[in-house]
Amino acid sequence: MLNISKEQNGGDLKVSLHGRLDTTTSPQLEEELKGELDATSHLVFDLSALEYISSAGLRVLLSAQKTMNKQGDMLVTGVTPEIMEIFEVTGFSDILTIQ
Repeated sequence: MLNISKEQNGGDLKVSLHGRLDTTTSPQLEEELKGELDATSHLVFDLSALEYISSAGLRVLLSAQKTMNKQGDMLVTGVTPEIMEIFEVTGFSDILTIQ
């Protein structure tokens, strides 16, 4: 299960994820982001309450990063040691801006 909360402030969008981002929940996040990213110049993902991320979840983050590379920037915050290990093993720690 994944809970997504969003805070939009002009061109800034903060997306907080709580739960598991996997094959089942990734389409939910994709759908939530679909219309939002067009008007976003600064995207922040707060992963402090994210318990697990699968390759499907990584794909959604990568897609958002590619979009934001063209129109602004993306920051990933609140990364737990478990999620950071997944980012490091997959090379995502080199692709994403993690704070």
